[in-house]
This record gives sequence, C-alpha cells and structure tokens, in this order.
Amino acid sequence: MARDVRVRAVGWSAGLAVVCAVVMVLSAGIGPVRIPATTVAQVVLDALPGLAFDVPRQAAVIVQQVRMPRIALAAVVGFALATAGVVMQGFFRNPMADPSIVGVSSGAAVGAVASIALPALPFGIGLQAAAFVGAVLAAFGVYAIATEGGRTPVATLLLAGVAVQTFLGAVISYLLLQSGEGLNRAVFWLMGHLHDASWGDVQATLLVLPPTFVVLLVYAQDLNVLLLGEEDAHSLGIEVERTKRVLLALASLVTAAAVAVSGVIGFVGLVVPHMMRLVVGPDHRVLLPASAFGGAAFLVLTDTVARSGAAELPVGIVTAAVGAPFFIYLLRSREVRRL
Repeated sequence: MARDVRVRAVGWSAGLAVVCAVVMVLSAGIGPVRIPATTVAQVVLDALPGLAFDVPRQAAVIVQQVRMPRIALAAVVGFALATAGVVMQGFFRNPMADPSIVGVSSGAAVGAVASIALPALPFGIGLQAAAFVGAVLAAFGVYAIATEGGRTPVATLLLAGVAVQTFLGAVISYLLLQSGEGLNRAVFWLMGHLHDASWGDVQATLLVLPPTFVVLLVYAQDLNVLLLGEEDAHSLGIEVERTKRVLLALASLVTAAAVAVSGVIGFVGLVVPHMMRLVVGPDHRVLLPASAFGGAAFLVLTDTVARSGAAELPVGIVTAAVGAPFFIYLLRSREVRRL
C-alpha cells in the first residue's frame, strides 16, 4: 500500500510538473511581442551549462529579463499558496480554510501598507521585509492568543484568527487613510500583483519554500491521521500538539514568504486543493505535491490572462473572478464537503 501511494505521488507530481513547465513556456511567448514556444524553450535551455542555441537576441532579452522572472515568481507563489491551503484545510478539518485563516495575509498587508503610508518610521525596512515580518507576527499572535496550558484547540485558533483579521482590517483601513500619495500603490499591492517581479524575488521565496515543503511532506501522513480527530490521532501514536505546532508554523511561513513578494492573492489556496482533491483523492501524501504543482500552473495561467489584456490587471482580480464561480459550483455540487 505504501509503495502504491509513493508511485501515485511521484506520478502525479511528475505529470503536473511537466504541465506547469509547458504552461510556463507557452506563457513566456505571450505578450506585445509574440515569441514561438520553440524559441522560448531554446532561450530557457540556453541558460543551462553545456547547452547553446542560436536564438535572436531580442527574444532572449524579452524572455530572460522581462517575462520569465514574473512567470517564475507566479509559479513559486502559486506553489506556496496551494501548499499552505492543503495544510490549512486538513489542519482545521474545514473545507473553507485557506492560507490566510490565521491572519497571515492581514499581517502582511499591515506591514506593507505601513511601509508605504509611514515611510519615516524609525528602523524603516523595505516593503517586502515589512510584509514578511507583519505576516509572521500576526500568525504568532493568533497562536499565542489561542494557546492555553500548552494546548491549542483548533476551534479557538480559528476564532482567534477571525478576531485578529478583523482588527488588522481596521488597522489597514486607518493606514490607507494616512497613505496620501501612496494610496494607489497600497491598494494595488492589496489586490495582489506580480508586475514588479524580479529574479531576486524568486530567490528570496525559494530560501523558504523548498525546506518547508519537504518537512510538510514528511508530516503528510500525520495530517491524514489528524483528519480522524485529535483523540483518535493521539491513540494512534501522533504527538498531536507538537504536530499541530509544526504544521501551523510551516504553513504560515510558506504563506508569509509568498504574500511578501506578491501581495494578497486570494482563492489559489482555497480552490486548487479542492480541484486536485477531486482528481487525486484526499490522501495528503499525494494531494500535497499534486496541489503544489497544480497551484503553480494555475497562477501562471491566471497571471498570463491578467497581463494579456488591453490594460494589465492585478492577478488577484483574475484569481477571484475564476475561483469564485468554481467554488460556487463546488458548493452547489456538494463536492466541497468532501475532505
């Protein structure tokens, strides 16, 4: 049985990774200057050691310096948000859970908007660093509020997250009033965007994502057991409180790293896990990697739509426009109830 699960996990992961790579190549060819997919592939492969292709210089510059950083960041952020979404839905045993449920996105928004509205504050840091710090502090605050006597009840954690998000929403509104000329920039960040993406953003996110993802894969079976309930999980040998702390911390860290470089992008961590659960089933050993690569492909696709119109849109608008109708369909078909 364990070998079958590994085979399914590797098979789905490899297949969806190939799909994601194809989507990225096709996306890199779309823009004011159309570039054939074969040329894009040659440009990408030309960057690898030992390979050399005769590609037009203009195409190489457009792909390597303009489009591919944004596409790569979309893939990394989508990977992170979908990963966190799977963990949060399993952790809370709630199909409505998403990566922002413990206040991570709201905390990041406070940090980012504060860096725009109050740039003269002492110890000022950059927008992305402020967003990351705000996200981590918000998650830690929710956990501290919900924990008593060494135990963190899931229901209390959920309610604490709602309360903290509401409070931080008020803080964000106040900061927007104080942002003056920075209002447009702050609002645009809150909508979720990837238009200023750079290879530095990709590298910064990758400092956090791979090691946390590997640890989450190790805990995938424990997440399966937690779905049975905490008492049953404890009777099966799971250190429930320790496991909950690890899962919550890693999911929050992954979300913080993604939101810090992209703003608040909704529905990826909510819808993609449901989409993949319908296809691969509820076993987190398969669902977690499948959702991660599915999330990467999904955000690359939606960002391609966002930047391909007459006027560029924040990608958060597109993910909401696509994700909300699909989620309504899941609700109507009752599929959303199946974890």
